[in-house]
Amino acid sequence: MADPARRLATYDDLLAVPENQIAEIIHGTLVTQPRPAAPHSLAASAMTIDLGAPFHFGRGGPGGWIILFEPELHLGADVLVPDLAGWRRNRMPEVPRTAAFTLAPDWICEVLSPATAARDRGEKLAIYAREGVRFAWLVDPDPKTLEVFRLVEGKWLLEAVYSGDAVVRAIPFDAVEIALAGWWA
Repeated sequence: MADPARRLATYDDLLAVPENQIAEIIHGTLVTQPRPAAPHSLAASAMTIDLGAPFHFGRGGPGGWIILFEPELHLGADVLVPDLAGWRRNRMPEVPRTAAFTLAPDWICEVLSPATAARDRGEKLAIYAREGVRFAWLVDPDPKTLEVFRLVEGKWLLEAVYSGDAVVRAIPFDAVEIALAGWWA
């Protein structure tokens, strides 16, 4: 049973978190974690490079996306910070000049770590589904895996699991091949 006296976290609580922490509000609870370890950062940085040129800039690919690293998403009462998120330009033609985004992305990517995997797979994926995010990637640098999900009738459908040094075409970015080898330390 929930504690009726529990105070819900506010945005001011989030702003008070030290800058060396990532802070989110999930179902009214302030959740903090330290900045990610090197394998996590490498995977997220490599993905930004692999997706940015063909999809954000249209170099060697179709363009049509805005891809951002660690955007702050205000989704209802929840404040989430995925490792990467993407919006189709026809839904968000320009990046707003605000610190946070209220328009749910079309795609998110969470890079898993032992401290965040359960929350990323559970509470955060459920919020992304509730908000209509159409695609989700879960990347785990330790076993070197990419799990690709598509939202179907409000539920996540696992489309594919790729691992190791595979060269893949993963939705929604299947217009170009991506070599996973560069994502791992």
